[in-house]
Amino acid sequence: MAGMGMRRRTVLGLAMGATAASLLPASAVTPAEAFIADNIQKGLIILNDRQLSEDDRANQFQQLLLGLTNTKRIAAFTLGQYVRTAPQADRDEFAAAFQDYSIAVYRSYLAKYAGQSLKVTGSSQRAPDDFIVNTVMVDPNDRSGQRPLEVDFRVRTDAGRPELIDISVLGIWLALSQRDQFVAFLAQNRGDVKALTAHMRQTAAQYR
Repeated sequence: MAGMGMRRRTVLGLAMGATAASLLPASAVTPAEAFIADNIQKGLIILNDRQLSEDDRANQFQQLLLGLTNTKRIAAFTLGQYVRTAPQADRDEFAAAFQDYSIAVYRSYLAKYAGQSLKVTGSSQRAPDDFIVNTVMVDPNDRSGQRPLEVDFRVRTDAGRPELIDISVLGIWLALSQRDQFVAFLAQNRGDVKALTAHMRQTAAQYR
């Protein structure tokens, strides 16, 4: 019986490895490509798991995303020039709200592709520690013949491990778009980061 259990685990491990390999291009895989192929597919699987309750899916996706991203870094980026003038307490409160907001936004984005598979098509290196990973979302039920949706991910490795810092759908980068929106809001509200934090919490609630 123990031998059968070991063989079953071995077969399962090989099957999982084959599935992961199918999500990657045939050419040499970079660490950034493997990071995206593995982890974003995990997110899609969580969002598509109807055996989990809504709360369990939300909690598991949140834990996965927090392990992939550095939301404090992204939050500081989206404040633009106001990150230099806002009080530390306001920046900390904003970063906490931004984390909740980011989870809601990423979940909303990726939930649209639940049931699909992510396939890495390549990557480019912007700097020694800065990569763009190119992917497509493959819908196994699509018979339209249309090209699959292209989704790009920006990965930084300067923190000692890969971190997802931005996502692009149809050529629109999420963090860049957020920075433009947040800076415009702050310009209209005398640089009041507290007001932006309150606004962001309201927006996050709408995504849920």
